[in-house]
Parts: sequence; structure tokens; C-alpha cells
Amino acid sequence: MDDRTARCPAGHAFDLAKQGYLNLLPSGSTGIEGDTAAMVAARSDFLAAGAYLPIRDALTAATTTDGLVVEVGAGTAYYLAGVVDASPGRSGLALDVSRYAARRAAKAHPRIGAVVCDAWRELPLQDGAAQVLLNVFAPRNANEMARVLAPGGTLLVVTPNPRHLAELVGVLGLVRVDDSKERRLAETLAGRFTRVGDQTVDHLMSLDHKAIGDLVRMGPSAWHTDPAVLTTRIAELPDATEVTLSVTLSTWHPAL
Repeated sequence: MDDRTARCPAGHAFDLAKQGYLNLLPSGSTGIEGDTAAMVAARSDFLAAGAYLPIRDALTAATTTDGLVVEVGAGTAYYLAGVVDASPGRSGLALDVSRYAARRAAKAHPRIGAVVCDAWRELPLQDGAAQVLLNVFAPRNANEMARVLAPGGTLLVVTPNPRHLAELVGVLGLVRVDDSKERRLAETLAGRFTRVGDQTVDHLMSLDHKAIGDLVRMGPSAWHTDPAVLTTRIAELPDATEVTLSVTLSTWHPAL
């Protein structure tokens, strides 16, 4: 890569955007829907308020090695920035399909780069380049994650538990946690990774109306809720609503 252009062995050239990220999606690619600018703005505001800090702290504590840390489906790189900042020996790469997310991820930390790419295709990394992979509420391409993770490396996966946001799901009509999520996670990673540990992160959040709105608008429920109806339902909640954060942080090593 020169000052502003990355080149692959096949001769393709990709210019660095003025916002600091690299877009590797094929020209004119279709059928790929990343987070919108509004969703990314909501996520940035919500995470900055600290409600999901227990997740970031758990990921940071679980990362015990230095080197390259890669987050697949990184969004604004909130979690990646926390892990990288914990040690001067770490650098980070944020991968996401949304250019709006990549713009923010590129500025999340001085030692983080951001790339727009499709997680279901070949990841833009050499074999074994990453010491740690982070995957937080994001797609999991097991074959590609196994390819880019170094031997002896660590994959950290965060998935929601059934109690996650339970106080809001029914009231606001949010997407429910799939009862088979845990089984599907194991099936997805089977054969490429071995599960070596689990940690449950539970925390009771106190959220005002803006935070609740940001929480809904930043995730998959944003695609399935009517904005006007959502605003009305949120206004009916107490302005300091207690909401459960409940996720599982699972640790995986490459299968031998």
C-alpha cells in the first residue's frame, strides 16, 4: 500500500477514503446491507454513554496476548478500541460491511485501521495474521475466521442470552433472542474451533428515553419497528427504566 492506495497481487487498486477507511467491497456490489448512517449514529451515542461497558471490560480481561486484534462486524469499533487500548503491544483492524461504521471505526483509536468488506466472503487478511478475533453480535464465517487466526490464537464471541433486554422486548416489539442461538453457534464453529470457556455478563442498566431509543435504533429491531409507534411506546416508559444486559462471552481456540 502506498500513501492512499492499496493494491492486491491481481492488480486491483483500492483508494483510502478521506475519512480514513479502506473500502474493499466490489464495485457496484448488490445485496449487501450494512448499518445505515442513522443506526451507526444511534450506536455511537448509546455506547459512548457506557451502558455496554461491562461487555467491553469482559473482552479486555479475556484478551491476554498482544499482536493484531481483529473485530469482525466491528461497527464503530467500540469494543476493539477498549481491547487495543489496554496494551501498547496491540494493534487493531475493524472489519464491517457498513461504510458509515467504518468512518467512525477509523477514528476510534490511533492503532486501529478500518476496512469495509463482506464477512461472508474472503476476509482481507493473510493466513494466521490475527492473534485475537472479536465477534460481538456479528456474523460468523467460521472457515475464514479459522484461516486468519494464528495457531494458538483466541476467538472471543459475545452472544445475547434469553434475558437480554427482556424488559423492553414485549413492550416495544423488539426482535427476540432465538432460543436455538446457542445451538447454532456451536454448530457454526464446530470442526474449526474448540470451545475452552464461557463467562456470563449480567448487568442491570438504568436507561432514559433517549438511551432506549438509541438502543433500539442501533440494532436489528431498527429494521422491524415503526418509528412513530416506537416513539410513543418509549414515552410511556419511566424515564429511568431498569433493563437487563445479559450476554455470554465464549472463548474458542483453533481446532487441532
